[in-house]
Amino acid sequence: MAIVTGGTSGIGRALSAALVRRGDTVVLTGTDGAAAARVAEQVAAGGPGAASGAELDVRDAAAVGGLVAGTASRYGRLDLLFNNAGVGIGGRIEELSLAHWDRAVDVNLRGVVHGVHAAYPVMVRQGAGHIVNTASVAGLLPNPGFAPYAMTKWGVVGLSLALRGEAASHGVRVTVVCPGGVDTPMLDRGMPPDLPRLPSVEAIDVRTVIRKLNGGRLHDADDLAADVLRGVDRNRPIVVAPRQARIAWRLMRLSPSLFLRLSQVLAARDPDLRSATGVAAPATGELPGRRLSGGRER
Repeated sequence: MAIVTGGTSGIGRALSAALVRRGDTVVLTGTDGAAAARVAEQVAAGGPGAASGAELDVRDAAAVGGLVAGTASRYGRLDLLFNNAGVGIGGRIEELSLAHWDRAVDVNLRGVVHGVHAAYPVMVRQGAGHIVNTASVAGLLPNPGFAPYAMTKWGVVGLSLALRGEAASHGVRVTVVCPGGVDTPMLDRGMPPDLPRLPSVEAIDVRTVIRKLNGGRLHDADDLAADVLRGVDRNRPIVVAPRQARIAWRLMRLSPSLFLRLSQVLAARDPDLRSATGVAAPATGELPGRRLSGGRER
């Protein structure tokens, strides 16, 4: 028995479909209840598992708690919770209002906290279960121009790894998923329409920027779902995919200063990335983050 939040499109839909194909029963949620029911019907057709849809705003802790409790009661247990719902909030920091920061925190971080708070006690009582939190490679790497999103995803990584350390003694497993750029509708939605418009965001094609930041291509959502479920089956603490995201993560772990310098150089050379990240074009004889004087670095 699995719950997938943010299950009506993108990664959530792909995860739901993959779970149903392997025989699991899934409750997939979305803020639009009609869309959730429609997607659940489509996903269920791929059987042999089953799927149903439910309306849920992960910002509502009581609603999350009610869904988890009701699902566990109806099916007798809760084996998997995928805290997947998220929102893309970016922009240059000097342009961001508190409303932008609040929305990122409320959905991307508090939404995960609400899921954990509701499901973890159920799984502890069962002595089994697996919580899977969707973060991002932005939760492992610096992301100028996407600070609210990156901040919340770093928080999800920290929460997940801390919880994993506690949960093992109760028989509960925890995995955090950190994908690179994935081909999902989120890339085309833009900023939530009820938030103030940002000049730096309006001026860029987010899909193009994310593709360039991820080595020129986007990962397929169905391929990512397969990566995630393979990681879950193997009880991996962190799932990073695709390959280019893992390479970037390893470089960051090896030398943060080198990774930052290379990222700035690449961003400065590309007009789309300069516009999105706010990195200035280098002056003659100068690389971002490095001044040359008499042939010496200072």
